[in-house]
Amino acid sequence: MNAASLPGRYKGHITRLRKFLRADGKEQSCLLEAAFWLGLFRFALSIVPFKFMARGLGMQKVETDGVPLSAATSRDAMAVARAVQTMACNLPWHSRCLVQAAAAKRMLDRRCIPSTLYLGVARDEKQNLIAHAWLRCGDVIITGKAEKDCFTTVSMFT
Repeated sequence: MNAASLPGRYKGHITRLRKFLRADGKEQSCLLEAAFWLGLFRFALSIVPFKFMARGLGMQKVETDGVPLSAATSRDAMAVARAVQTMACNLPWHSRCLVQAAAAKRMLDRRCIPSTLYLGVARDEKQNLIAHAWLRCGDVIITGKAEKDCFTTVSMFT
């Protein structure tokens, strides 16, 4: 059976699987690591109050330097960013901004690359309070970049 003979809902899965299998071992490993951390943080946020989870995110109210990254560090940080973004879009559960930022932060921590996770709030058009999380590494926003400018930072973790 080839991909063309499968029902439409499976064709995308086959395409993504082929892309994954064509990737080199380092990229595959990074994608699997991202899937693990996204799943773990998604599960943890559903059962553990955030105040307890925050302890594992790093020192609060401290941020890393916003200096440009070296070429090697930048390459590793962007590989983490791509892996988290790719897996967040392809896993069977929703991985919203906080889950993505926490997963990427953990992956960068494992690589000894300093980063800062930011939490921000804003009001929507109905004046309801909404929240957003993003992660910065050096002078680069790793996750949550598109929406971050609309939010006021209320906390950060290094």
